[in-house]
Amino acid sequence: MKPLAIDLFCGLGGWTEGLLAEGYDVIGYDIECHEYGDGKYPARLVLQDVTRLHGSQFKDAVLIVASPPCQEYSYMAMPWSRAKQIAQALRCKGDFPPGYWGSRTVERLNELFNTCFRLQREASDAAGRHIPLVVENVKGAQPWVGRAKWHYGSFYLWGDIPALMPIIPSRQATKNSGGSWFNISHTEITGNNPVNGIKGIPHAPSGHWTNPAENGRKCGGDWFGPGTDSSAPRRQSSKGPASKAASAMIAKIPFDLARHVAAAWRPKA
Repeated sequence: MKPLAIDLFCGLGGWTEGLLAEGYDVIGYDIECHEYGDGKYPARLVLQDVTRLHGSQFKDAVLIVASPPCQEYSYMAMPWSRAKQIAQALRCKGDFPPGYWGSRTVERLNELFNTCFRLQREASDAAGRHIPLVVENVKGAQPWVGRAKWHYGSFYLWGDIPALMPIIPSRQATKNSGGSWFNISHTEITGNNPVNGIKGIPHAPSGHWTNPAENGRKCGGDWFGPGTDSSAPRRQSSKGPASKAASAMIAKIPFDLARHVAAAWRPKA
C-alpha cells in the first residue's frame, strides 16, 4: 500500500504534486475546487471547511502538509498606515478605543494556522504515534505565530521540518523573497519582467493582474473590511476566474520543495 498524506488548504496541489512523485496516496482538503483550464488539483479532493475537521480521521496518514491562507499576515507586514494600525491594535498598542477593531483578535487571526496543529495532535493521539506536520506560510506570519524553522525563498515553514533541506535555486531568490503577497509588481505577474514574482511564479495565466487582496481563497476575503468574521476569507469566492487562477498559482508550493519534504518523511521500505 502507498503511504497516505493529507494536504490541508491544498489549492492547486503544489504539495500534492511532490507527494505523488514520491509514491504517496494523497487526499486534499479545501473549501473550494481550484480548476482553471488545464490547472486543477491532481489527486482526490474533499471540499470541506478545514476548521470543522477532526484529526482522528487522519490517523492512517504518515504525513500532513498545509498552506493556510496568508493574506492577513502579509497585509500587516506592509508599510501602509492602516496595516500598521491593525497590527498595533491587535498587539494592544496605540490609542484605540475599546472594540475599535470589532471582534478581531490574535486568536482569530491565527485560527487557520493553529487548526493545522490541532489536527496533527488529534491525528497523532488517534494513531498512537507521531504524525509529522509541515505548515507553509509567509514571512509576515512570524510575529504572530513564532519564528519559522526554515524558508525556501518566500515559502516559510513551521512544524516537523526535515533536518536536511534543499538549496534554494537562484531563480527563487528574487527581490521579492520577503514573503509578501503585496510585493508583486504588475510586470512581474504578467511576465513582462525577467524577474519572477514571489513564490516562483513567472506570470498569471490570463496575462492580467488583479490585486490579491480581492481574491477569495489563499488570499482575500474581508477580514480587514467592515465585517468581523475572520473566517470570511476561506468562505468567499473571488471576483473572477482569472483573478482566482493568479492567486492560486502564486500560492502553489514549488515542486522541488514539495518533493524534498515528501522524500524525507516517506516511510522506509
